[in-house]
Amino acid sequence: MGIGVSLIIFAIGAILAFAVNPSGNPSVDPNTVGWILMIVGIVALILDLLLLESWGPGYLRRRRVAYDDGCGPRQPTPPAAPRRRTIVEEEVVDDRVPPPP
Repeated sequence: MGIGVSLIIFAIGAILAFAVNPSGNPSVDPNTVGWILMIVGIVALILDLLLLESWGPGYLRRRRVAYDDGCGPRQPTPPAAPRRRTIVEEEVVDDRVPPPP
């Protein structure tokens, strides 16, 4: 789950826990469901924040490295662009063999 989903689950749980007043004798208490969703939302938010640093998006972990060969100051080396491979398939038609029925 993401941080946004955790906050949405927490908000739905808060609405059920604090704003809904059940009438009659419901088989499932919406206030209890709200508290459970609030706890799940908080636990998910804490896990997301803990794991964001180790598994976060790639742009947070990207770093530039400068190599020094002893000849003076040098600029950081830009990352290499990924190579693309194009595969072209040609269909060979043999006129001697009739097409399948």
